[in-house]
Amino acid sequence: MIGPSKPRLWHLLGPGLITGAADDDPSGIATYAQAGARYGFALGWTLILTYPLMVAIQAICARIGRTTGAGIAGNLRRYYPGWILHGIVTLLFCANVLNIGADLSAMAESARLLIPAPTWLAVMFFGGVSTAGQVLLKHRRYVAVLKWLTLSLLAYFGTVVGESAVE
Repeated sequence: MIGPSKPRLWHLLGPGLITGAADDDPSGIATYAQAGARYGFALGWTLILTYPLMVAIQAICARIGRTTGAGIAGNLRRYYPGWILHGIVTLLFCANVLNIGADLSAMAESARLLIPAPTWLAVMFFGGVSTAGQVLLKHRRYVAVLKWLTLSLLAYFGTVVGESAVE
């Protein structure tokens, strides 16, 4: 009798891969491209300040979650008045709605480079496809689709290699 096989790498990759890929959202890429075109490497010095702060925030969040077994909202609910939790959740909701709008707009503008269609139509299309995927697909299937879509991030690497070959 053969023992259990080791899981393959692709099956081990899950929420972390999707979350990491989600950080490269269309509005972020559009912002990075515009800032890079405008400032080049002139803002590179800010890494000295921002990188340690980002690491510290991630470490603090991980320790809070590991120690308490709850996320930021759960701890806010437990240790602070309800109005603080509701205020922060409202601000987070607003930020997420604006970010989704910026993402859909960036996707629509990118699509216009390939297909001459009105921006509003592309926004509606991408919003409809995203919503349909979440509503109509079972969670396992939706996660599998998102994992495969993360491969599109290899286009960044291809662009860098292509640019290097041209120069």
